[in-house]
Amino acid sequence: MMPGMPDLQSLLQHAQQMQADMAQAQADMAAAEFTGHAGSGLVQATVSGDGQLKALVIDPSVVDPTDVETLADLVIAAVRDATRAATESAEQTMGAMAGPPAGLDLSAFGLPTIDGFPADDDDDEFDDDDEDDAPAALPPSGA
Repeated sequence: MMPGMPDLQSLLQHAQQMQADMAQAQADMAAAEFTGHAGSGLVQATVSGDGQLKALVIDPSVVDPTDVETLADLVIAAVRDATRAATESAEQTMGAMAGPPAGLDLSAFGLPTIDGFPADDDDDEFDDDDEDDAPAALPPSGA
């Protein structure tokens, strides 16, 4: 292995482990259930981690044949609340797995360092002030 180059075998093993962890997290999320409430708990909706509506519980006291719009609004609010909880959980679970492993330096490949800035800032090939980099104009439509 050349000095300064990351251990590719270790990188591959880490990528495979991340892939397995991600697949397990996705399976766990799909199996998880999240309940949302509306109308002080008069309507409850339960969704799975993959967004499928699993259950809907409506307290009989909110069923008014002359005001079905309120009931519909409560159902929508409860489903949205449950879906929001599922989405937040997924973001937390998947977000924890995102990003490079601690201590991984990919600057030998010319990739950004962890803080987001390139290791070698002397390369001005991609500076925004070069007018030569503008794309050529497209021909008029119909030409």
